[in-house]
Amino acid sequence: MMTVHVRSIFVVLGVGALALTACAEQPEENGVATNGETTENGNGEDAPETEDDNSAEDDAAAGTECQFAPEQASEHEHDRDSLAYWAEELDLKVGNVAAGGGHHEDEDYPDPFPDDEGYREHLAEEYNSLTHENYLKWEFVQPEEGEYDFSAADAVVEFAQEHGMDVRGHALSWHSQNPEWLEEGDFSEDELREILEDHVRTVVSRYAGCIQQWDAANEIFDDDEDASIRDGEDGNIWIRELGEEILDDIFLWAHEEDPDALLFYNDYNVDGVNAKSDAYYELIEEQLDRGVPVHGFGSQTHLSMLYGFDDSYRENLERFADLGLHTAVTEIDVRGEVDEDDVMSQDDRVGAAERYVSVLEDCLAVDNCDSFTIWGTLDEHSWVPNTFEGEGDATLHKRSDDGGFERKPTYCAIQRTLVDAADDEASFDDDEAFDQCREVLEDYDL
Repeated sequence: MMTVHVRSIFVVLGVGALALTACAEQPEENGVATNGETTENGNGEDAPETEDDNSAEDDAAAGTECQFAPEQASEHEHDRDSLAYWAEELDLKVGNVAAGGGHHEDEDYPDPFPDDEGYREHLAEEYNSLTHENYLKWEFVQPEEGEYDFSAADAVVEFAQEHGMDVRGHALSWHSQNPEWLEEGDFSEDELREILEDHVRTVVSRYAGCIQQWDAANEIFDDDEDASIRDGEDGNIWIRELGEEILDDIFLWAHEEDPDALLFYNDYNVDGVNAKSDAYYELIEEQLDRGVPVHGFGSQTHLSMLYGFDDSYRENLERFADLGLHTAVTEIDVRGEVDEDDVMSQDDRVGAAERYVSVLEDCLAVDNCDSFTIWGTLDEHSWVPNTFEGEGDATLHKRSDDGGFERKPTYCAIQRTLVDAADDEASFDDDEAFDQCREVLEDYDL
């Protein structure tokens, strides 16, 4: 039987403050959990449908309403000098992460998203899309076998609903950040398949109508010369134990639970036409021929000024779009060598801004590239310094002396690109709304 843990979550409108109380297990009465989730009836059988249940046809026609939707639709408006304002003019989702979990647990600060009101306000002001950085990964959602803890993930979805933001769900399956009980457990193939199916169906159905895009399968190919699939001892447990065909099932199960959600493959080092992106292209082409509901391809786009930049980025997105897929820039950041103040050289900052802009322009030029997500808001929260020694300065903002969010040239270059691309009378060079960024770009000769 599934046990669901839910913390009480209070959202204070206007400031978006969240207060999380202690985790409390919800008892069940007559097969219905007191948090409203149907499990089993009193005889241990599946609860029967009632006459009040909507038919599948009605659900499909009307679409699934997010269970976390506010009673009144959000009318959140962004300022003219925000990224979200101009992204919406272009029908583009520009997003960032709800930071918490993962590497943050080893730092001397609390998780940014639940504990920093100013951080949440910044997300709502600047972006129209949000991604769970870690809170939807297996180690958080199912820390013990059959016991689901949605408290942190729910808080992100509720916040997004309150502020009219889309959500990218990250990730339904991956080779990393799995709980120990799963990776070290002694399970048969049938048991593993049942565990995976239960997880996918439980998570996707909970957020049906709330999450617009899912990374259904994350990083399934290795970085070797042949871009082999991750089926080794340190690879993807599902592919290793159940075979590559399990990927079809993951997409099918997720699609059955939320037919409106777009289901993606997502990976790094697929920032152009190369062996790894070729492997995805061939796999997806075969799956589409079999009728597997694959809807999108996501390029994480973690870039470094220490390496070259593949000029076939747009060509790569276009070939996936030609398959009928949506594409997305899912985790972009541009890092470089930093000094004692954790800042790149001026030349590298200029180069980083140019790379951000190049990727954004490529996305805007490709049909159905409709999501552009930056992986991290402040350098102090970024995963980069914890992973790449001596590198950093990868995000769009730094913490100012007064505790605010100081815009870097990367932010301002993105803002100018969005304004220039929008079908609007505004001129970045003349409109006073962009005075701050014009000054920043002038300082860097951008």
